Amino acid sequence: MSAEHLEQKSRMKLALLSIVAGTGLLGLKFLSYKMSGSVALKSDAIESIVNVVAAIFALGAVIFAGKPADKEHPYGHGKIEHFSAAFEGGLISLASVFILLEAAKGLIYGVELKDIGKGLAVNLLAGALNGLLGWYMLQQARKTRSKALEADGHHILSDFWTTVGIGAGLIAVKVTGIHWLDPLMAGIVGLLLARTGFRLVKESSQALLDMEDPEMLDKVLVSMNRVRTCDIIALHELRTFRSGRYTHVDVHIVVPEYYPVRQAHDLCEDFGKKALADGPIEGEVHTHVDPCCRLYCDRCPAECCLIRRVPMTASPAFTLEEATAEGPA
Repeated sequence: MSAEHLEQKSRMKLALLSIVAGTGLLGLKFLSYKMSGSVALKSDAIESIVNVVAAIFALGAVIFAGKPADKEHPYGHGKIEHFSAAFEGGLISLASVFILLEAAKGLIYGVELKDIGKGLAVNLLAGALNGLLGWYMLQQARKTRSKALEADGHHILSDFWTTVGIGAGLIAVKVTGIHWLDPLMAGIVGLLLARTGFRLVKESSQALLDMEDPEMLDKVLVSMNRVRTCDIIALHELRTFRSGRYTHVDVHIVVPEYYPVRQAHDLCEDFGKKALADGPIEGEVHTHVDPCCRLYCDRCPAECCLIRRVPMTASPAFTLEEATAEGPA
């Protein structure tokens, strides 16, 4: 069984765990709401509904993203994971609207609280389990390089902090006897969820629009500096875009102008593969070979060059500014 197949299997297990655990935690949170009558606990339970729906969608995204590239999708199916993250952000934003409406009703008409103590205890138990689930999801999602599951992990962790905040607010209600603190806390939860949803939608939309990822670009460049040979003279027009966990790299590579076509081609292909392996980065590198035209002599590390115009005086290391700039005409 290949490493990629094992990794895909791990992603599916993680998505299933999120669905099963999320459903159980949803039940606990609704139980805590029924026991207490708290608007804040009801808002926490509403968010858990989003967790379960998002986890189901994330499972579908993971299965679809795992399909190999085909004629209709030559760059693979990985972008569905970014769509899944954007969908989850939209669900969170929708949940925040319902929570804010519930909070407004509670502030206007008041709330009738029942047994806060028992309801709060059940909710804090669910929150602690949620925190463990979110932490585990995030760690495993990063290992398996799944953006859909990573977004799910971030959401579950935000749900944990929501529960902590609600718990603190309800303790304040129990101590002070001020009941309007309960819907006020629910309103704060709704605003925090709206912020989380907006952030997820924004980040996922940028990925869907192939917006450059500075972190990935820097990672690629560091690897290229590590694996370069003396006849890889310079880089320019370096570009990357993500398709789920898959990274596509385009780069122009400058080689000695006297190299035969076959030698230059093989050199650049090997350089790209080694850079990905060094990352390690799952993806592909498309290279365009450019002759040096004796324009880079001052930074060219090629030894025994018979056409060098001036000795090397500048650092040969690739810089981000030069690697991403347009090459000479």
